[in-house]
Amino acid sequence: MRFRSRGWLKVSEETFMGVPRGKIPWCPAIDYEKCDYCMECDEFCPHGAFERREGEEKRLVVAHPENCVVFCRVCARTCGPDALSFPDKTETLELIKRLREDEQDG
Repeated sequence: MRFRSRGWLKVSEETFMGVPRGKIPWCPAIDYEKCDYCMECDEFCPHGAFERREGEEKRLVVAHPENCVVFCRVCARTCGPDALSFPDKTETLELIKRLREDEQDG
């Protein structure tokens, strides 16, 4: 079971559609050329995917990608400079289907 770094929300989903969550590459990528470090995405995300790093050049990172809810992209909607992007949903769904078949076969 995973816990939000701030301690107020726990996420218990270890699988998604029958596939271990760690095998699904779904989390935001931060475009540091666009990011203005407003931290709106971190403030919004209740799953603790982001981590602030004071005193470093990249003050915001996706430190816990496994905490992202697969197919959620709401944090990107909070981003004024449009600095967050996600993997292609269709490609990710196809990967999940293949992984699920492999898990069942194997």
